[in-house]
Amino acid sequence: MISQSERDILITIADEFRDEVSESWLERVLSIALDFALDPGEPGQISLLLTDDDTVRELNHHFRGLDETTDVLSFSLIHQGHWEGEDGPYIGPDEVWPDFMLPPNELPPLGEVIISYPQTCRQALALERSVERELALLAVHGALHLVGHDHLEPDETARMQALEQEALAQIFADREEPS
Repeated sequence: MISQSERDILITIADEFRDEVSESWLERVLSIALDFALDPGEPGQISLLLTDDDTVRELNHHFRGLDETTDVLSFSLIHQGHWEGEDGPYIGPDEVWPDFMLPPNELPPLGEVIISYPQTCRQALALERSVERELALLAVHGALHLVGHDHLEPDETARMQALEQEALAQIFADREEPS
């Protein structure tokens, strides 16, 4: 079992959504996501921002060159992802993140997951599933991206979706999973 000191989860919920989402529930979701994303005993730190469409759209435009809202963005400090659009990413596709000095006893940061809560709600409605399930899926999806999982090729997609489904099964194991 991973101790609390070997994994650190930092959650920020925009004020307008604080009454909609439980921070402790999100912490549990990300804890399970890290169990599927990392090897047993592997330490790591992840942060999650639950925010609005405008913030996600601005970040998507700045870092991916896509001037549109999306559901989830993942900014990994250890793995590069693909990017699209004309402007390109802040760090180019052939560049690497510099090594950062960490304070003593600081867990290695994996990166940040940013989720648009309004987009999550729209997707849940369109897909006829609960907002809770959609939010859990996006958090797990984002965490998996942080450690290098992707869905550009069919075999990568299948592996990532299998991990997502296993994580969701564990997240909702103690009760009937919302539709």
